[in-house]
Amino acid sequence: MKDLTTELQLDELPLRHWAVIHAMRPAVVPADRELLLRLTELGFLPGERVRITAEGPGGREPLAVRVGHTTFALRRREASFILVRPHA
Repeated sequence: MKDLTTELQLDELPLRHWAVIHAMRPAVVPADRELLLRLTELGFLPGERVRITAEGPGGREPLAVRVGHTTFALRRREASFILVRPHA
């Protein structure tokens, strides 16, 4: 398990642990920029509390991710762009 006192990618956050979004990982290719725009439009913004509430069969995709009062299904690759800091 990762050290829960440092910054993590959202896909590395343990199931049902709360975290606060710190930043987004930079986009390298145009498709990544589009993904980052979509994530921010959905509400994945710095300062928002977030947690993974469920995972697909066998700990795989999709991830059910709660941000604000809404739950979204994200692929692990999508979640990896969201940088979080664990929150008590």
